[in-house]
Amino acid sequence: MRPLLGIIVAVLVALTVDAQSPRPLPDADAFFKATEQNMRRAQETIYSYKERRSELHTNPFGKLGTDGTRVYEVTPGPERGITYRRLLEEDGVKVDNAKLERQDNRERSMSTRQTIDDVIDTLAFRMERREVVDGRDVVVVSFTPKPDVHPQTRPGKIAKVFKGTIRVDEAAREVMRVDGTTIDSMSFGFGLIARLNEGTKVTLLRGPVDEMTWQPTSVRFVGEGRAILFRKLNIDYAVDWFDYHRVTR
Repeated sequence: MRPLLGIIVAVLVALTVDAQSPRPLPDADAFFKATEQNMRRAQETIYSYKERRSELHTNPFGKLGTDGTRVYEVTPGPERGITYRRLLEEDGVKVDNAKLERQDNRERSMSTRQTIDDVIDTLAFRMERREVVDGRDVVVVSFTPKPDVHPQTRPGKIAKVFKGTIRVDEAAREVMRVDGTTIDSMSFGFGLIARLNEGTKVTLLRGPVDEMTWQPTSVRFVGEGRAILFRKLNIDYAVDWFDYHRVTR
């Protein structure tokens, strides 16, 4: 039994040494560059998909996004930035023969690269640690707004009021989860529709939608704010995206 005891002791010592000497995090510059390239590729890849969202409007009781859900089918038009939406379900009830709605986001679509650059330039990123999620290594990255930065795009201005963490699948170099908290108030519709208070929490999830690309699968806002006429607002608003299908042109 003594040889076996010796083996057990040796294994325990090896495990202890390994626990005290964790595997170093990947090179930050290369890691961030690869992750950024994957995000850009996802932005440039065209999909049709379904979207489930809370109804976003203010009611007399100060609620936002709590009045049922709708499911839409979203398809790209012949020109980048043009999409078509058709209502499929309302509060779980199928809707037949809904009108096809055209949306024109060409101006915003043409500035995708500028938008990504603006958000990246607005935030400071730092590798914090490694975690294991569902058996996969995940690198946790913290982000905070840089001081004295002046973003030029709407997404950049939104990013400036957030701090939080990003979890990146280490092998895939893909963002899988973003948890953000506002450090200042944030307005919608120039403050005429709603203003979200400091401390509002936002969670964005992403996942693989085919063998090549990851895309957003859900986003949720939870917090408080003020609506029109300074009415207190309780926010629990969610959007889910699913059933992605790649579109080739």
